[in-house]
Amino acid sequence: MSDKYLYSPWRLDYILSEKPGDCILCRYQDLGSDEENLIVWRGKTCYAMLNRYPYNNGHIMLVPYQHLKNLSDLPPETLAELGVLAQKSEQALHNAYRCEGINIGLNLGKAAGAGVDEHLHVHVVPRWSGDNNFMSVVNGERVIPEDFRTSFVRLREEFQKLMGKGE
Repeated sequence: MSDKYLYSPWRLDYILSEKPGDCILCRYQDLGSDEENLIVWRGKTCYAMLNRYPYNNGHIMLVPYQHLKNLSDLPPETLAELGVLAQKSEQALHNAYRCEGINIGLNLGKAAGAGVDEHLHVHVVPRWSGDNNFMSVVNGERVIPEDFRTSFVRLREEFQKLMGKGE
């Protein structure tokens, strides 16, 4: 047995925490500071935040303020801003991380893999060649080399350059 361990203590906090009955995405948009909630940019109808359980550094979620489950329920103004925010997220990730690719996607419903299925959100995940390391493949775990505070500052600066101060 090896004497080397990889720790991800933030996961245990989540595992042991009491799960609230409210929508976590609605709660983050209104409670506490943007930095505390990892919200890197706010627009008129949507916001961008770091995923607390990311696939890679810089994993962003784009979230409409409205608590809607389906893409077809979004008002045109929100859908348009979500599209622009996806474009700017692509640019911000290229600028901040020099990623080689990006996955952008929606998981609509539990069967499609949505962790929060009652509030639509778009995942924007930076990718690099060979970023599937042995931990992901063998153990289903992620090794994230950059802490949330550093990611927050890096991406917030990029969003402010690309989109202004926001709301």
